[in-house]
Formats: sequence, structure tokens, C-alpha cells
Amino acid sequence: MFRVISLNANGIRAAARKGFFEWLQDQDADVVCIQETKAQVHQLVDACFSPEGYHCYYEDAIKKGYSGVAIYSKHKPKKVIRGYGDAEFDAEGRYVEVQLEGISVVSLYLPSGSSSEERQEAKFRCLDSFTEHLHKLRRRHSETVICGDWNIAHKEIDLRNWRANRKNSGFTPEERAWMDKVFGEYRYVDAFRVVQPEADHYTWWSSRGNAWHNNVGWRLDYQVVTEGLQERVLAAEIYKEERFSDHAPLIMDYDWPHGD
Repeated sequence: MFRVISLNANGIRAAARKGFFEWLQDQDADVVCIQETKAQVHQLVDACFSPEGYHCYYEDAIKKGYSGVAIYSKHKPKKVIRGYGDAEFDAEGRYVEVQLEGISVVSLYLPSGSSSEERQEAKFRCLDSFTEHLHKLRRRHSETVICGDWNIAHKEIDLRNWRANRKNSGFTPEERAWMDKVFGEYRYVDAFRVVQPEADHYTWWSSRGNAWHNNVGWRLDYQVVTEGLQERVLAAEIYKEERFSDHAPLIMDYDWPHGD
């Protein structure tokens, strides 16, 4: 079994204070993908930020306290790739990848467009350039798991109040159409939906209006996989017993051999 965990930490130091790393010790994950570290690596001096038994890779944004991604891998990577080739978004610390034997795992943080029209336009630019990278990944001979906060709810089943959000960032027709292509024309697979087709499964909740307690959420965090992994998805869980962030950890198990 090959276990992959993804979490938008909304500040890795804040998640640490809320017990994330103690929880992680018991999860037996092969690879852990973190988004929104909101820290520079030189600020992460505590030993918890380099979990024992893992090779740890942080990719920071140039802007302090902003964005940032990380990967912890039990298996020593053959190669680590930082950024996907777009200078604008690579400077924001949105992509890091480890290449293992026959499989690559990516920690991805796509932009949010909710703060302004300018950021929504930036989000569309990112989707355009990331499309080219998705094509490059498909041309490889290895399988790929792209973990992270994609900042888009794909279908009506993926957020509670879908009618009220049809014009809002994260659920616009343009963003949803792009996801249709990812899971259609581009031939990627939404691994969570392979094993969990039901409604009311979300990974992010607003801080307003008792959204968490009422489960008024959005499914923004995904593990998107190449076709060869579709039949290898064993289990999926959104962990909600503790809160480390405004997002919940997405835990997925695959029928894939261990090894460096």
C-alpha cells in the first residue's frame, strides 16, 4: 500500500501548534504534501518541520508569509522538481514534485481568485500555463499523483451552497469547464471520486456562519492521478476529528509497491 496525504495547512507553523505533526506520526504516510506553508524555510527550525523518517522539501514563495508548498517523502526521490516552468507562479511557491521509482508525487497550490478581479485574472493565467504542464506530465512513462488545493469545486456535488456560488471564484463556469477538461480530454482521474461518489464530502469550510459545524463546505483539495492509477485507488478519507487548518487532510491509499 502507498499512502499519500495532502493538506492545505493555512500556515504550517499554525498547523504545528494545533497538533498536525503529532497526528502525522501515526499515519504511516509514504508521501505528505503541504500547501500554504506561509513561511520561509529558515523560519522552520523546530525539528517537527523535518519529520523523522522523511526526506523533506520546501518550496517557498519569494513574498514572505505567503503561499509555499512542501513534500515529505519516506522514499528518497530520484529527482526533485521545483516550480512547473511559469515564472509568475513559480515565484509564488506553488509547485514541488518528487520523482520516485515509477511514480511522481506533486504538491500543488493553485491560486485563489476570491480577493479581487486581478487575482481571478491571475488564476486564469495560471490555469492556462498549468494546462501545458499537465500535457507534459502525461507524456512521461511514469504515473503521477497531483495533490493539493486546486481552489475549484468541480461539480454541484462538491459544495453545499452551489446555487449561490455559481458566479463566485472557485465555482465559475470557466473554472468548472477547465476541470471538465482535466478529467475528460486530458485524461486525468479524480482519485477521491473513484471510491467515494456520494455528496457532503468537503475539504474546506469558511470561518463564517458556523460552516464547519453545519458542514457547509467546498471540496477544493484533490488527488488527481494519471489513468494507470485509477484501478489502484484503494481508499479515501477526509480527516475531520481534529482541526489543523480551515482545510482538512485528504488521505488516500493506493495499490502501489513501496521502494526507493
